[in-house]
Amino acid sequence: MNRYVTAALAFALSTTANAATNWSSVDAAMGRAGSVQVGDVHRYSFPRSDLAVTLDGVRIKPALALGSWLAFREVGDGAEVMGDLVLTQQEVNPVLSRLVQDGLTITALHNHLLRSSPGTMYMHVHGTGDAVKLAAAIHQALAASRTPMGPQPAAAAARQALDTKALDTGMRAQGKAAGGTYQFSFPRAEQVTENGMAVPASLGIATAINFQPTSKGRAVATGDFVMVGSEVPAVIAELRRHGIEVTALHNHLIGEEPRLFFVHFWGNDQVARLAQGLRAALDQMNLKR
Repeated sequence: MNRYVTAALAFALSTTANAATNWSSVDAAMGRAGSVQVGDVHRYSFPRSDLAVTLDGVRIKPALALGSWLAFREVGDGAEVMGDLVLTQQEVNPVLSRLVQDGLTITALHNHLLRSSPGTMYMHVHGTGDAVKLAAAIHQALAASRTPMGPQPAAAAARQALDTKALDTGMRAQGKAAGGTYQFSFPRAEQVTENGMAVPASLGIATAINFQPTSKGRAVATGDFVMVGSEVPAVIAELRRHGIEVTALHNHLIGEEPRLFFVHFWGNDQVARLAQGLRAALDQMNLKR
C-alpha cells in the first residue's frame, strides 16, 4: 500500500460522519488531484496510457476512449462516487472482487468498441459513504490492474490536426481540445434523479462525442449517446443511415429516473460526414439548449 492510501485510511478512521469532505485527503487517497466540475463534482482521471489499443489501423489515444474516471460529490453527511473503469479482460474480475469486497456496487460491465486489439471492457461503479474511504478502496482495487496510478503528468500541448471551427459549426456546439482529441458534451434537458436526488450531468450522464484526427480531412469518432427509451430507435437509425457503427447498447446506472440507455458508436470517415451524422442523431434527443 503506498503512502497516499495509508495516509488516507488514517484520516478516514479519524474523521466523523458529519464532517465536511476534506478533498485534499480524497486527492491523497486517489494518488492525484481531482478537477472540480459543475455541481461541485470532483472528478479524477486515470488514462490508460499503458495500453496500445488499435482499431481499424488507428492507435487510439487515451482521451478518445481509454480514460478511466471517478466522480465524487457530497451527499447528506457523506459522499457519492460514480465512475467508469477501463480494464483489460484479464483485469476485470480481480478489480471487481476488490470493489465488491469494500462495499461498492458494480452497475454495468460491457464493451464500448468492436474489433479493437487488445480488447477492453468498461466497468461502471457506484458507492456511498465516507469520501476518503471510498477513494482508498477504489485506489486499492485499481492496483489489481496495470492502470498508471501515480500523480498524473501535466498534459503536453499538442497541435490540433482537426478543423475545430468547422466541427463546432457542424455539431452546433463548442468543443474542447483534450489529449490530442476534440471533445463535445451534450447534457439532457430534463433533470435525472436517483434515489430521489438530482444527478448532475458531470456525474457521467451527458452525451459524449470525441474526435481523433487520422489523415487529412479524416477522423475517427466515438463516445456514447445518453437517451430515454423512446429515443433509442431514432438515434440508432440516424447513426446507421450515416454509416456510423453502433457498438453497444446498455445501461450504466441502477434506479435512475427517467431510465437511461447508452449507445456507443464508432465512426471512421471524412470529418464533415461524421459531424453531419452525429448531429442528425443528436437532433432526435431532448437536449439542453
